[in-house]
Amino acid sequence: MPLQVHQFPCLSDNYGYLLHDPDSGETTCIDTPDADEYLKQAGAKGWTITQIWNTHWHPDHAGGNAAIKAATGCKITAPVGDAAKIDEVDRTVGQGDTVKLGAWTADVIDVGGHTLGHIAYNLPEAKIAFVGDSLFALGCGRMFEGTPPQFWGSLARLKALSPQTLLYCAHEYTASNARFALHADPQNVALKDYAKEIAARRAEDLPTVPTELGRELATNPFLRADDAGLQAAWADRGARVGDPIATFAALRAAKDNF
Repeated sequence: MPLQVHQFPCLSDNYGYLLHDPDSGETTCIDTPDADEYLKQAGAKGWTITQIWNTHWHPDHAGGNAAIKAATGCKITAPVGDAAKIDEVDRTVGQGDTVKLGAWTADVIDVGGHTLGHIAYNLPEAKIAFVGDSLFALGCGRMFEGTPPQFWGSLARLKALSPQTLLYCAHEYTASNARFALHADPQNVALKDYAKEIAARRAEDLPTVPTELGRELATNPFLRADDAGLQAAWADRGARVGDPIATFAALRAAKDNF
């Protein structure tokens, strides 16, 4: 049977995710922003939490670890680069490692930049990836700890996934991201159409997540920092034609102050 993803809002703008394998009965939390809500949602589904997969150390991603582990006895996997700041870790993983949920395998991808040790979990057979705060619909995470070369390298690894991959990011930031994307890339017809859909969904209080990678490749300015047209358009703000790192840095700095 296919994997099941249960998505639910928590805290102010986070999404919680429970990933369930019906064949084995295993369920993993993807991050733990709100322990009570995760336990409530799992109970309502009749699922037993057996694992937690953390993407990075920030409290709205790992703050519920201890309470969920105390309630369930689950095992916690966390990024090796952030593990010193995360509670109750049983296993650390990094680029090239894998984790299992029943018979399903998730590849660990280094997506450092938002935090130094941030990782994503990609399940290629299911065509789903949990990307935390590294990549958002029409945006990317704020660069709190990393550098532009590091962060662009992380996004390049995500860009290389199957275009059909559904990206489960951790926040409902898409409407705000769309406003900046239209500012950054105003001639992008696909982006204009996407922004209209986003506005309509948010007007009905519907989620804009997950998003398909293929659509993000065509519309997300941070993934398009290697596009010559976007590089030229941002040349007066620090971007350079042929230099995706400089272009990404210019875009990220502009978004920080938008």
